[in-house]
Amino acid sequence: MASKTPALLCVLAAATLMAGCASTSDVDDVRRQLTERDRMAQQRLAQIESKISNEKLLEMVTQVEQLNAEVARLRGDLDVVNYNQQTMQKRQNDLYSDLDLRLVKLEGSAPQTKAAAPASSEADPSKIAAKTADVKPVDEATQEYDRALTLLRNRDFAKAITALKGFADKYPDARQQADAHYWLGMAYAAERQCKPAISVHTEFVSKYASHAKAPDALRNIGNCQRDLGDMAAARTTWAKLIKQFPTSDAAGKAKQQMAALKEG
Repeated sequence: MASKTPALLCVLAAATLMAGCASTSDVDDVRRQLTERDRMAQQRLAQIESKISNEKLLEMVTQVEQLNAEVARLRGDLDVVNYNQQTMQKRQNDLYSDLDLRLVKLEGSAPQTKAAAPASSEADPSKIAAKTADVKPVDEATQEYDRALTLLRNRDFAKAITALKGFADKYPDARQQADAHYWLGMAYAAERQCKPAISVHTEFVSKYASHAKAPDALRNIGNCQRDLGDMAAARTTWAKLIKQFPTSDAAGKAKQQMAALKEG
């Protein structure tokens, strides 16, 4: 019995050793699997981060391109606005110059009052009285008409419109009625009230077709139609002016304006 004991101990020791080796191998295998899984997870995470980063970068690039396009569009709009503003300012200045020139011509064509000769101590009192009686006071209609023109000269167009309309209503048979009608249209145009200017000038041309200012009224109608953006109507009006009044100054200017529209 005693001889068998050492052998049994050897068998148990060998079994224990084999069990320990098996456990160590399993642990190493699990560790390798964990390491591989961790590596794969890190690689996948890096891929995801790279994808997200690229998508964000693409999104940012797209936003920048959109902003650049918007800035370019706004710059274009600003250029158009500046051009339109300069064009409108030039047209307005031309209108003022034209208006001033016509008012100067109107003043030049007005009859001048002759200066009275110095009274002689030997002059016949009865003759002086007779001459004084011949001088007629300026009528009320003329005074109101002159006040309206003074407002035009001072470029107080809003008040000039009111004054001219009041004159036309109050003195329908006044000799200045046609001229007042014309100047009313000019005052509306100077105020950039194109629709009433067209209406007034159209009525003027209809009522006073043979008036000296009829060609200018037609041209002003075309100018207002142009300023409203109705180029077709403006060309039609200017063509009508050129046909009806071919030798007028207004017709010459209308030809230049039509040529400018073609070039534009």
